[in-house]
Amino acid sequence: MSHPGNRRKNGRVYVQWPVTIIMNNGTFECETTNITARGVGIVCDEPLHLHESYTMIIKPLNYGAIEVAGKVVWSDLYGIDGDKTVGIGICFVEVSEKDRLFFNEVMSENLK
Repeated sequence: MSHPGNRRKNGRVYVQWPVTIIMNNGTFECETTNITARGVGIVCDEPLHLHESYTMIIKPLNYGAIEVAGKVVWSDLYGIDGDKTVGIGICFVEVSEKDRLFFNEVMSENLK
């Protein structure tokens, strides 16, 4: 049996960029842990519902804010130094072509 981590077909780049999650009742801040051309991993203090879609503003360094829609595909509660932090995997559902090209460039530059 293969290791679960080996099921990933796409490489990922580990980055820490601020993220704002937009919800009907307001916004809250998170941070990326990694990105791929197809999605993003984030950590935050607030859980998000599995299979729900959210609008996010991702703020990479040296690039403008990126607005994307994404669907939560996994969520994992874990404690770091007693804090309750939620790790969340989000698959992009809607992203502009310009911003998709940016993510692809980041991937190709960092996976060489």
